[in-house]
Amino acid sequence: MAGTKKILTGALLGVSLLPVLAIAAQAPAATFTPEQEARIGKIAADYLVAHPEVLLQASQKLQQIQQEQQASAATQAVIKNQAALTQDKNTPTYGPANGKVTVIEFFDYQCIYCSRLAPVMEQVIKENPQTRFAFKEWPIFGSRWEASLTAAKTGLQIYQQKGAEAYLTYHNGIYATGRNEGKLTAADVQQQAKKVNFDAGKAPDVEAVLESTNQLAQEIGLSGTPGVIVMPTTGATEATITVFPGLADKDSLDAAIKKAGG
Repeated sequence: MAGTKKILTGALLGVSLLPVLAIAAQAPAATFTPEQEARIGKIAADYLVAHPEVLLQASQKLQQIQQEQQASAATQAVIKNQAALTQDKNTPTYGPANGKVTVIEFFDYQCIYCSRLAPVMEQVIKENPQTRFAFKEWPIFGSRWEASLTAAKTGLQIYQQKGAEAYLTYHNGIYATGRNEGKLTAADVQQQAKKVNFDAGKAPDVEAVLESTNQLAQEIGLSGTPGVIVMPTTGATEATITVFPGLADKDSLDAAIKKAGG
């Protein structure tokens, strides 16, 4: 028990002192004897045990710093890849071609959080007719659930064969089934595709599109679905980009569109 307590105290002390150590690293090194170092360590440990709120504050600050660093890295990656995000002709898009703002969503039809986001996105699309929306089919659950991959391929094929209106009808129709996390079937996909008169016999090969999207998502740093990026269609800067590495609510999306529009 004493050993566990010692390890825990040391770990917590390390976390709490990270911001201090960063500053101390820039200052001239002080020389302490082993006895002085032990005494300083005990004083610090005793203080933290007596004031555990300091540990919480330090942990929260460290988490904030890490989140800010991750957000900045993601934004820089978006700027580097903005042409692939907003101008890729193989990506299904909906809305005016000259729209100032583009909302890009990376999603999987079998992702439950994508399913929760779907009605929100549908409403945002209706309320923002001057905004472009790009749909990055990213079937990350395809190796687990075959319908994930089938639905993504069919969506891309419908877009290339029938256009934006048909694609959006299919896209919303798949989510409207309410079947996610392995519940979607090939029959469900076929039924939604049939509604837009999709001709499977003339379906183009879209494997390269899926691979390109997968590589793009990794370059941006997305670790799962959904992932939403709101940015100017051209000339994006760090100040005008918003990255949502997960579920986003309508108010946040609306605010991001306004920010991107200038």
